[in-house]
Amino acid sequence: MRSRDDAVLHGAGVERALVLGVCGIGGRLHPAPRSLEDALTKADAQSGIRLAWRIERFAKAPMGAFVWTRDVDGLTYLGRLVGPWAYDTDDAADAVDLVHVRACDWLAEPIADEAVPPDVQAAFGRGGRNWQRIRAASVSAPTQAVWDAVADG
Repeated sequence: MRSRDDAVLHGAGVERALVLGVCGIGGRLHPAPRSLEDALTKADAQSGIRLAWRIERFAKAPMGAFVWTRDVDGLTYLGRLVGPWAYDTDDAADAVDLVHVRACDWLAEPIADEAVPPDVQAAFGRGGRNWQRIRAASVSAPTQAVWDAVADG
């Protein structure tokens, strides 16, 4: 949830997301879109098709999908998508470029490094600022196990 805008303080988007219970990506659009279709059209016109594709992938991620993020201190958090795409028009969302959002149930505490699946750690190690799907088969079962252990604990 790092902005592609270098002027945005690193970690500001993640902090906002964890506090508000959302997961999101950047890509400010002005004026604010009224629908996902409007967002895709405006993204293409204002920033190019690649932003539109990122927004579409994010919006189409299945309900209940697991998401991992890291905060500015390197702590790792696990959440689940529980809501549809929305465009956050709040000035604070615009300030941290976390405007394309979905409701997310985040576990309250960070996950211990040794419990984070190696392929998730590898994805973070590559850096980048994109919404990424981790396709490795070795991620799903351990992620579910972490969720179950903490959510039921």
